Amino acid sequence: MTSKHPNTPPGPPGTPLVGQLFPFRRDPIDFLMRLSREYGDIARFKIGSQELFLFNHPDLIKNVLTVDHRSFIKGRGLQWAKRLLGEGLLTSEGEFHRRQRRIAQPAFHRQRIGAYGEMMTGYGVRTRERWEEEKPFDVLKEMMHLTMMVAAKTLFDTEAESEAKEIGEALSVSVEFFNRFTLPFADLLAELPVPSTLKFRKAKRRLDETVYRMIAERRASEKDRGISSRCSFTPPTRKGGPAG
Repeated sequence: MTSKHPNTPPGPPGTPLVGQLFPFRRDPIDFLMRLSREYGDIARFKIGSQELFLFNHPDLIKNVLTVDHRSFIKGRGLQWAKRLLGEGLLTSEGEFHRRQRRIAQPAFHRQRIGAYGEMMTGYGVRTRERWEEEKPFDVLKEMMHLTMMVAAKTLFDTEAESEAKEIGEALSVSVEFFNRFTLPFADLLAELPVPSTLKFRKAKRRLDETVYRMIAERRASEKDRGISSRCSFTPPTRKGGPAG
């Protein structure tokens, strides 16, 4: 496709009203790889009424993320993620984000990173040892379980094994809800008491219970063992009061 405007990057024409919504949702990675092969370093496409751009050259990516980062804000996916994550380091912007980075920075000191690596390796070995040769297993569930164990230990210095099943189920529901952000009227659907939204709110409450308990335990211990003792957490809000 050749753009009608000389300063607009090229991209696929898409379907009226929905643009490239269906091929993107069917296989996002394959869709983006095809864009980079067919249209080069910068490609343009639409999902619904939203115009999106894919940057595929290291120099362009560096400019967006570092050199000119103040000219950009985080995309719709991370804006949507605030419903679960609140205004945290991953989702916040501007001066608030910079303040959070300064608070969290000691937790990423070189010595601590090394200790985290050893811990992650240990949990990885334990996970592998649970697998039985020639017996099938769900890789997604196993990796979510591993991630959860590592996060609980590195961030809060606690074990989450006893809650692993419940937390894993809540995370699965949250991921399914997150994948809706590309749908038309997604913001409206997220406010309506439809079954999927109610299911997400219940899952979020379950995750909040665990996270806030871990934070309280770390603060009560008066020991600095990770990020949690240094970082505050602002829960997400929505119209009409706190998210639930």
